[in-house]
Amino acid sequence: MSSEASIYNRPSVLDCFRSSGNSWFQKRNLKQMLESSKDSAKLDAMKRIVGMIAKGKNASELFPAVVKNVASKNIEIKKLVYVYLMRYAEEQQDLALLSISTFQRALKDPNQLIRASALRVLSSIRVPIIVPIMMLAIKEASSDLSPYVRKNAAHAIQKLYSLDPEQKEMLIEVIEKLLKDRSTLVAGSVVMAFEEVCPDRIDLIHKNYRKLCNLLVDVEEWGQVVIIHMLTRYARTQFVSPWKDDEVVEEYSENNFYESDEEQKEKDRKVKNIYTMDPDHRLLLRNTKPLLQSRNAAVVMAVAQLYWHLAPKSEASIVSKSLVRLLHSNREVQYIVLQNIATMSIQRKGMFEPYLKSFYVRSTDPTMIKTLKLEILTNLANEANISTLLREFQTYVKSQDKQFAAATIQAIGRCATNITEVTDTCLNGLVCLLSNRDEIVVAESVVVIKKLLQTQPAHHGEIIKHMAKLLDNITVPVARASILWLIGEYCERVPKIAPDVLRKTAKSFTTEDDLVKLQILNLGAKLYLTNSKQTKLLTQYVLNLGKYDQSYDIRDRTRFIRQLIVPNEKSGALSKYAKKIFLAQKPAPLLESPFKDRDHFQLGTLSHTLNSRATGYLELSNWPEVAPDPSVRNVDVAESTKEWTGILGMTKKEKPTEKFYSESEEEEDESTNTSSSSRCLESNLHLHCLENCIFRTKTHELLHRMSGKGLAAHYHFSRQPGIFGDHMVSVQVTVTNTTDQKIENIHIKEKKLPPGMRVHEFNPIECLEPAESITVSMGIDFCDSTQMASFQLCTKDDHFNVNIQPPVGELLLPVTMSEKDFKKEFAAKTVHSGSLMLVTVELKESSTAQLVINTEKTVIGSVLLRELKPVLSQG
Repeated sequence: MSSEASIYNRPSVLDCFRSSGNSWFQKRNLKQMLESSKDSAKLDAMKRIVGMIAKGKNASELFPAVVKNVASKNIEIKKLVYVYLMRYAEEQQDLALLSISTFQRALKDPNQLIRASALRVLSSIRVPIIVPIMMLAIKEASSDLSPYVRKNAAHAIQKLYSLDPEQKEMLIEVIEKLLKDRSTLVAGSVVMAFEEVCPDRIDLIHKNYRKLCNLLVDVEEWGQVVIIHMLTRYARTQFVSPWKDDEVVEEYSENNFYESDEEQKEKDRKVKNIYTMDPDHRLLLRNTKPLLQSRNAAVVMAVAQLYWHLAPKSEASIVSKSLVRLLHSNREVQYIVLQNIATMSIQRKGMFEPYLKSFYVRSTDPTMIKTLKLEILTNLANEANISTLLREFQTYVKSQDKQFAAATIQAIGRCATNITEVTDTCLNGLVCLLSNRDEIVVAESVVVIKKLLQTQPAHHGEIIKHMAKLLDNITVPVARASILWLIGEYCERVPKIAPDVLRKTAKSFTTEDDLVKLQILNLGAKLYLTNSKQTKLLTQYVLNLGKYDQSYDIRDRTRFIRQLIVPNEKSGALSKYAKKIFLAQKPAPLLESPFKDRDHFQLGTLSHTLNSRATGYLELSNWPEVAPDPSVRNVDVAESTKEWTGILGMTKKEKPTEKFYSESEEEEDESTNTSSSSRCLESNLHLHCLENCIFRTKTHELLHRMSGKGLAAHYHFSRQPGIFGDHMVSVQVTVTNTTDQKIENIHIKEKKLPPGMRVHEFNPIECLEPAESITVSMGIDFCDSTQMASFQLCTKDDHFNVNIQPPVGELLLPVTMSEKDFKKEFAAKTVHSGSLMLVTVELKESSTAQLVINTEKTVIGSVLLRELKPVLSQG
């Protein structure tokens, strides 16, 4: 009966054929849909294929059918085709090469997403023959109007460099160009390309250093990590050490009692003149400090290592709280953070002493986390907290995790060595552990006691006797070997016990571990030299056993000892020095932290984690004795911008009644000098680079929580490239549930729009938990009009009428123009139709100016004129 049951439980051959057949029929069906003349069928097929890829299924067989649709006129199909090609272009290189002309045409596509996707696919085809095509595509993409395309150009640089390193010089030119880009979207990617291609070309960073420091807060998180690591290396080559100041202050801190006031004042003057931090050095520290509040653990860790390697020692402690906060993350993050804290706590204990309890071990912690916390607690131990830590360690020794218990015993040994006030207490505690039932605890205690006794053996003869008595009960080889070594090393202090120990171990010699056998031979040799009357025959017996042992190590050691301690005609001159060799004074072992030698690696790197130099690791250089010329970081400000100072008055406190852009700008400090004010003016005046400027966008209320029965909604214009179409304005909507019950099926319905206006809805939100917020994106084509877009925001049970009205500034896009033209006028174009807006400001006598706007869109032009006038008249 059981055999029949097992047969029926097994999957049949028919089932296997059925499952593989279903897969075959499914792919055949998808191929037919892709070859259909209807776009709806093709779109459905592509959605299914991308879904298969997302689930980890292999869809490479469909490559020929998919690649045919790369030239589709339907934008949605084209986007999904490029998603597929980015996944499989590297695997199906031959087929991808057949469509390379299509990819090249796509690089000129009006849609920025298509241009970027084409470049990504092109750079994924790893064939040397297309290197010139890739190089040309990267150069063109680096000048693209869209920052998203320029970002992908930076990514492609790394791929091309790995394919053909000979293109390095040409790629460096592109990197130099992209480093000047003001877009936060591009900054992280181009610095990554810089680190990959030419990390030694520090000269490329000089002119862009201050810009990168100022953009850092608004760059995406992984870009922040790359930029911070690069700027850490840069700062170590360009600034002098801020640590010398701390050393000098310590040197002069103690005032001689007999020292005159004049001499003391002279010393104070010297201290003040020794070190002044470079303003650019301070700029880097100031701009990275806010990132300690980042939600990304890698960013916090990057800032922490920057402060550790660059900041004055008195300022480095601000990273402690942020690092301790990361200990509430998952175990992988904890492991890396604790490793770095362990290294820091060796050199600067004071940084983490206030957070001592944060490193107490929890029962739920994995062994690797427990061991690292224990390491940090040991590093932080001092006379003030040692009693508390020893009580904590007593609990850890009882842990069921034997590896952790053994590590705790080693930590107690290190505390006993480092803090002499508790040496005896720790030693007595370890002796008590020798009666523990657990062999691993006993063995580790013996090993640690052995190391402690070496530091002061004269006072601990009783402990050696006690350990000799335990030898019969201890079976762990390392512990037995440690006891035998101690008895042999200090055999003159226990003259009655040592020969008896040798007698007992000689009986069990053949069954002992090799490690124990070697120590029995050593014990016999030392007793033969110090007490030959009692032990001569016993030692010869042990040597005879070792002579025929199976291990060649034991046999070799036996021959060596026999020739050394039992002189005969063949013995050499060494036998005269046998006592000096065997009974020489041994140096006491140093109980040190395993993290002591890791400080020569940069914190937060893979090399630091592995304690070994990893491939691609870039070493931090030593501080220069004399700082290089700081003027290399100065950026020339165009003379023409100075003429605008009197007109625009950026340092004034008055605000216009109505803003041109939907933003809330921070006021400039009154003490800002003329040059910095000019730089601010230049960045604000370059309307053709608006996409690269950083704004704090204003948030508008879409639905009040009282009107929405607990559902609140706010929106802001993200000013990111329109992902729903070139004519769409991107709008970020944040929906919040302020009730104590979940809200289901949040969606848009019943749009009431003026003629020509279109809305791309966000995907429905299935469920919003209490107190939860979700941000979604939607696109609106306002058709070059400031009229409001009205629609209903609906839930499962209710619907609410809402509307969005854009400020005129959100309906305009930047236009690239030459510097010569920009000095006369600046330009923009409308989102929907691309109609140009030319704005000219002509200076007149008596500090007046004439504002002229030329455009075919008279309505937008009049609104723009009305809003620009109060802004420009502030001066």
